Amino acid sequence: MFEFILPDLGEGIAEGEILKWYVEEGGQIVEDEPLVDVETDKAAVTIPSPVGGKVVALKGKVGDIVNVGDVVIVIDDGSAEAAVAEETAADSTFAQPDKVETQPVPEAVAPAATPGVRRPVPAAPATRRLARKLKVDINLVTPSGPGGRITPDDVHRFAENGMTVPAEKVEHKEHVPASQVKDDTAFAEFAAHASATIPFLDLEPLPDFSTDGPVEIEQLRSIRRKVARKMVTSMTLVPHVAHMDEADVTDLEAFRVKERDRRSGGSGGRLTLMAFVIKAVTAGLKAAPAFNASLDPFKEEIIYKKFYNIGFAADTGRGLVVPVVKGTQSKSIVQISDDVFEKATLAREGKLPPDDMRGGTFTITNVGPLGGTAMLPTINYPEVAILGMGRVQEKPVVRNGEIVIRKILPLTLAFDHRIADGADAARFVGELARQLSDPNLLLLET
Repeated sequence: MFEFILPDLGEGIAEGEILKWYVEEGGQIVEDEPLVDVETDKAAVTIPSPVGGKVVALKGKVGDIVNVGDVVIVIDDGSAEAAVAEETAADSTFAQPDKVETQPVPEAVAPAATPGVRRPVPAAPATRRLARKLKVDINLVTPSGPGGRITPDDVHRFAENGMTVPAEKVEHKEHVPASQVKDDTAFAEFAAHASATIPFLDLEPLPDFSTDGPVEIEQLRSIRRKVARKMVTSMTLVPHVAHMDEADVTDLEAFRVKERDRRSGGSGGRLTLMAFVIKAVTAGLKAAPAFNASLDPFKEEIIYKKFYNIGFAADTGRGLVVPVVKGTQSKSIVQISDDVFEKATLAREGKLPPDDMRGGTFTITNVGPLGGTAMLPTINYPEVAILGMGRVQEKPVVRNGEIVIRKILPLTLAFDHRIADGADAARFVGELARQLSDPNLLLLET
């Protein structure tokens, strides 16, 4: 029997949600054929079967959360029968002819794990970093968390004792998704620790809303849970400040629409305002490097990035993801437009590779197509700034002493006040608005 475990999916991913099985119990699977779709907090991936054979058992149903290292399916690949046949043949070789006895073939059993082969262990990215810092081989640590997950305490215990805790002394909880763990004691301990750390913070469990009327409960999973964690981290660690301004994009919009129509069906045929803004932002970041940086609060260092990878928020229906257009300083507006369209399409289909969501240095979010006059975006930590775009609207404005109708784009820059001040933000957004107001200036300076 072959027990297939959820493999290490990279990027510190520790778990995933089962979206779809391509097999059923009792059916046959061919090696390298699609086995299961799993959605992580970054994207949905299709995992092929490493072996062929008969499906004996599925270890999870659609909607279940499985950890890296968990057995997800058992396949009868014939390995047990082969091992029995090999053992029988070996016995026959050394048996004396006059003492050979016919024995019934023993029931097939799963072979023991091959010595030296390590399976990925379920542990959060922070726990893995801690293990590396303490020079602990995480594969040797005995887990005590839910579902066999290794906790930071397990790593510390191993580092202090130099040995794993005996299995019989470790309390293993029944495997349930982390979002479903309802342990009052654990909550009380967490709340006490948080309240002691943050003055005036008083956490209480939610009341039972079902006593007041009907409710519907949905587990916080995959991309939605990743967004929740990122937002809490950003809003907790980063002192946000916002600067707002407007750009007159009347001339730019006329130029954009003309070029889009001219290029219809070819490269740049889907020319959007986002591509122009990305190019203008890239130029602005060169002049204001503080907004293309990250702050290390532990080392008290500012890391200025000399490359420009601009992310843009994409609404996928399953949650917000941020595809990244890399190397925008060396790409034309047409190339950026094509990249944005391709990555946004893959994101909506759940097929965007994890590498296309890595390495961002600055993020742009655009709620304009959905409506709204302005927004206060949350910084995509560990970046230090994010630009929010509102809806382009025709407004009456004063030009040369006369009231005229112009197309106005609202802009909001949210930034980390630890690395820049309001004057820096005003200059950055002011220059951005100036370039977006004049297509010739934008093309000349970018």
